[in-house]
This record gives sequence, C-alpha cells and structure tokens, in this order.
Amino acid sequence: MKRLIIVCEGPTEHEFCMDVLSPILQKGDVYLDAPLVKKSNGGIVSWQNIKRQIEMHLHEKDAYVSMLIDYYGIKDSYKFPGWEDSKKIHPKDAKLEFLCKQMQADISSDLASRFIPYIQIHEFESLLFSDINVFRNNFDNNEMDFSKLEDAVREFENPEEINSRPTLAPSKRLIEAIPGYQKVNDGAYIADEIGLQTILDKCPLFSQWFSTLQTI
Repeated sequence: MKRLIIVCEGPTEHEFCMDVLSPILQKGDVYLDAPLVKKSNGGIVSWQNIKRQIEMHLHEKDAYVSMLIDYYGIKDSYKFPGWEDSKKIHPKDAKLEFLCKQMQADISSDLASRFIPYIQIHEFESLLFSDINVFRNNFDNNEMDFSKLEDAVREFENPEEINSRPTLAPSKRLIEAIPGYQKVNDGAYIADEIGLQTILDKCPLFSQWFSTLQTI
C-alpha cells in the first residue's frame, strides 16, 4: 500500500480528506493521512514553514505529499515561490499551474518527484456548491435562504470560481444563506452527501488534482 500525506489548511479540509477522499483512495491501495499546517491557527503560513513540513513528510518512508490550501488565503508576506510573477498571469488556472511548478522546483531535488503541489482557487466550501440541493436535505426552509445559494451557482461558470470579494467568499455565502451552518461540523458531511463523483464532475481543477493522487 502506498502512503499519501495531504497537508491541510485547517480542520475542515482535514475532515474532508479523511471522510470523503480517504475511502476512495484506499480502494486504489493508497493510505491517506491529512495533518494540519504546523504553526498555524487554522490558516496558511509562510512558504518556508510549509516547505519545511512538506520535506519532513517526504522523508517518511517514501511517502507522497500533497497539500490542500486556498489561493486567496495566501499573503504577499508568505513569500511563496513565484508569487510576484504569478500576479501577471491570467487566467486563474494558468496562474495556479505556474505557482505549483514554482513550488515543485523549490523542493529538494531528491524529494520533489514525490511532491504533488496543489492550490485551490477558493475555499474548500466552493466544492459544496456542486449540488446545492443537498442542503435541502439537511436544513429546513426556515433555516436558510436557498435563493442565495441559487444566485451563487448562476453567477459563476463552475463552483470553483465562486468568489468575487472577501465578503462573498464561499464560506461567507453559506453562512449568509444558512446562519446555522457550521464550517467544520457540516462541511465534510455535506460533501459526503453530495458525493465525490459529483464534485469531480463540476470542479475541473480539483478533479485534475484528485486524478493525479489516484495514480501515484
């Protein structure tokens, strides 16, 4: 069995990896662990800190290592490789591809072949917009304004792109539409109900990353 470690931005991503991704990966003989980013209070830290953690895990018995972090949570001061140059690159998928190549190049050459860099365009919660009808099964009509979820889906080409400014990030939209939504408690559960295949069908960048994980 191969070992895969996904360094997660926070507890929501950890729960998603263990509850939703892990069972599918195990069918392909891949054992998954999903530690949180070290020295963090539930967010991203400097590239040097993340790089140190990635290389530490890469030294663990031939493990493969990836990451699940949000592009819009990265600050200039975190000094991700290629960060300033990436600001000139459009569209977003090309920008993220460039950043992933820069991260790969910055990992020690004897370890880099087992590093699978990945940056998600927006928060994990964007994946939950792959099938908003699932929210009807978990919240009563008096607990949510379903029309706000519908508006978000109509506004963007696919769920991965849902975000126009910080106040309209995917998690903020969910909380506005469903005041009782609990990020950690509800996120992985809703994703599991939506089903990984539906998420893969609706979210092309996430799907490409997951396909790579399945072929290690």
